[in-house]
Amino acid sequence: MELWGLFFVSLMPIVKVLLITAVGTLLALDRFQILGNNATKHLNTMVYFVFAPALVCGNLAKTITLRSMIMLWFMPLNVLLTFVIGTVLGWLLIKIIKVPHHLHGLVLGCCSAGNLGNLPLIIVPAVCKERTNPFGDVNVCYSNALAYASLSMALGSIFIWSYAYNIVRIYSREPSSITKVDSTKNAVSVAETDPENLSKCSTEAFHSAEDKSKSNDHVKRLEIECTVPNEQVPKKEKIMKQLKIIAEKINLKVLFAPCTIGVMVGLIIGVVPQFRKLLVVDHAPLRVVQDSIDMLGDAGIPAMTLLVGANLLKGLKGSRKQVPLIVGITVVRFIALPAIGIGIVKGAAHFGFIHSDPLYHFILLLQFALPPAVAMSTITQLFGAGEGECSVIMLATYSCAAVSLTLWCTFFMWLLL
Repeated sequence: MELWGLFFVSLMPIVKVLLITAVGTLLALDRFQILGNNATKHLNTMVYFVFAPALVCGNLAKTITLRSMIMLWFMPLNVLLTFVIGTVLGWLLIKIIKVPHHLHGLVLGCCSAGNLGNLPLIIVPAVCKERTNPFGDVNVCYSNALAYASLSMALGSIFIWSYAYNIVRIYSREPSSITKVDSTKNAVSVAETDPENLSKCSTEAFHSAEDKSKSNDHVKRLEIECTVPNEQVPKKEKIMKQLKIIAEKINLKVLFAPCTIGVMVGLIIGVVPQFRKLLVVDHAPLRVVQDSIDMLGDAGIPAMTLLVGANLLKGLKGSRKQVPLIVGITVVRFIALPAIGIGIVKGAAHFGFIHSDPLYHFILLLQFALPPAVAMSTITQLFGAGEGECSVIMLATYSCAAVSLTLWCTFFMWLLL
């Protein structure tokens, strides 16, 4: 196919996304107030808890089998590489333009977390629907596109809420001041690990800090008095405390988001033959359940795209515009990452790590060329770290994505065919 034909095939899905995004922006204007703050919040909740889980669950259940899971083993590694390489490039950007500390998490998150969810689910199947698509039969291409894009969305959800979420959480905290009170250091640390002796140790420790004229013998007696032998604490209790600390740091409630649960359910239904026969195949006894899930999931893509338009409106109202930061993130996401991705995917294909399906190669390449994840707006709102800057970054990057994605999709298809 000629380059101009590939460009037209790439352009049509992007135009569809832009049109629905523009509708979302119009509905969010103060003049209409259809997608105001309250409506956007409620729609976002519906997408988070209902539409997105149903979308990935339904598509994965229909299209993923145990055989296809083995064939698609490289995609989780590819998504991980996009996050790791994006983080490294984001860290270099922070050092080069000297980004303020409270924006470090935002920059690293925007550079590492791409929109692996709704954009591939819109773009790739839409490419297959074009009569002149270069990937073969329309029905086969569309079915495979849904499988690949659904798995991409599932992996993206897991990595965003486990990786990017925790990066923003860590950097949203202000650097704590270091208290230099040497005489109380050991006592306070013991008090934290032994609640029963908290009042006694802390009282004597702070009393000794105030009275600097006390002798070294008294300090030694204080340490001995506050020290509790390790044998008094059962090992089982120690293990439970450590597991509780790890769970709090990882935030399992966020990690196992509704979309992640939908991924697990969809994979179980798709991989286990008994569940496929019960729910998915033609004339299945519980086919109506799968159809209902599909109907809910079909509402997910337009709802998510409308929310993108509504969220971009906030960027127009952003006052703290930082041109070097915006340019840097745009260069990382639309120039550096896709160029590196070409080398990774072509290298993996050369060594036989991925099967020879041009559509599969296409979505692997596309994962490196996507704008920042829309979830970054939600994450920054949760921690109150760089909300205004995030809105401006989203507006700039998604505006550039209209041109960038069209050009990269055209180049990717030309490279693969």
